[in-house]
Amino acid sequence: MKNNFVDNIRLRAKNFFDIITHDSVRENLLQALPFWIASLITGIVAVAYTKLFTYAEDAMRYMLSIHKWYIFLLTPICFLLARLVVRWAPAARGSGIPQVMAAIEIPARYQEQNTKKLLSLKIIVVKILSSLLMVLGGGAIGREGPTIQIAGSIFRLVNRWIPASWPKLSQKSFILTGAAAGLAAAFNTPLGGIVFAIEELARVHISFFRTALFSAVIISGLAAQGFLGPYLYLGYPDVKSISNITYIGVFVAAVIAGLLGAIMCKLILKLMAWKRSFNNTQSMAFIIIAGLSVAAVAFFFNDHVLGSGKDLMVGTLFTHDKYMPWHSVLLRVLGPVVSFNTGAAGGIFAPSLAAGASVGSFLSGLFGAIGANANILILSGMVGFLTGVTRTPFTSAILVLEMTDRHSVIFHLMLAAMVANVAALVIDKHSLYEQLKKQYLEETSTNS
Repeated sequence: MKNNFVDNIRLRAKNFFDIITHDSVRENLLQALPFWIASLITGIVAVAYTKLFTYAEDAMRYMLSIHKWYIFLLTPICFLLARLVVRWAPAARGSGIPQVMAAIEIPARYQEQNTKKLLSLKIIVVKILSSLLMVLGGGAIGREGPTIQIAGSIFRLVNRWIPASWPKLSQKSFILTGAAAGLAAAFNTPLGGIVFAIEELARVHISFFRTALFSAVIISGLAAQGFLGPYLYLGYPDVKSISNITYIGVFVAAVIAGLLGAIMCKLILKLMAWKRSFNNTQSMAFIIIAGLSVAAVAFFFNDHVLGSGKDLMVGTLFTHDKYMPWHSVLLRVLGPVVSFNTGAAGGIFAPSLAAGASVGSFLSGLFGAIGANANILILSGMVGFLTGVTRTPFTSAILVLEMTDRHSVIFHLMLAAMVANVAALVIDKHSLYEQLKKQYLEETSTNS
């Protein structure tokens, strides 16, 4: 009996060994391994970046709590330093998503020499340092877009380190998968990462690397959860007992938020075009004036213009103080316009969500909505504004859905996304990312 048992174990072990050493299985495992390694690194780096970003934002709030006038020194100095750091790696400026989109679309014959200008170790370092300086100064930026460019850089580097004899997928597939993994780790939203890759980034048939994409999102997300726990970006807002008439409010919030999201992007691009004629002295002067302007607004008027806006989202969703005045909406729209045009690093995902929350909050007060009905208007505003910026309605709805784990309102959020996407077309047919992507493609081809 004992011999039979041992023989059975040996036979099973041999069968397993035969399976994993089969040529096709072995090749699939070797292909998958670099993705898994890059995903694990992405998860760890994303967690570290999240903590540093939070510390920087908390440090800004702490310094202002000591003496509020510190902001007149802190904001312009940090804005200027953040811009100066970017000179070391110009492609690290801004969000990071257009850079990844451009890297994916670079023609194969120019891929290696041009992609390294958009995704590299230097980009990672500069991106993190510049965005931390911006948020320390109160810049209305987020870390999610930068995390996507950081993740794309990590995946590209891992792809380059693969031995020539190793079976591997294309660099484009690596970068796209890295972007999805980065978004999943940044927001703890695995479905959002996958949908974002399909809806915004994919330009090749995704079936060729769907397994790698799914596994990368899972591994990076699990790595992030391993350090931060199974957190939700926003928590569990109350959305019970929503009245049917609230659908009208959802529609209105989506239209206004979608329009404002597109208008914000239009203003960013207009200001960016105006600044192209600036010389170096004028550019530095603009950054200092921008910093002082943000500081003055925060000091004398309303400090909602500062930071990523996550505290605004949490405050409106989880406290009784749900109503924002109209000027909070205006400041959450204008804050990213100014911050983005400093030329430093920083994303607009979180600021867009915060601006949308302020829209929903303002409308809640206007309509007299309370409790769950107010919360659904706030969430709809978030989805609508992000859709107006990115023109990715499914990604926007899924992200907010996963951030809050409120599956009962999926139809409300999907409605808001689709309505906002149509409304945004009135302002501009193309997303901010699409238009910035073209600029990066032109820059890389010109410098080749």
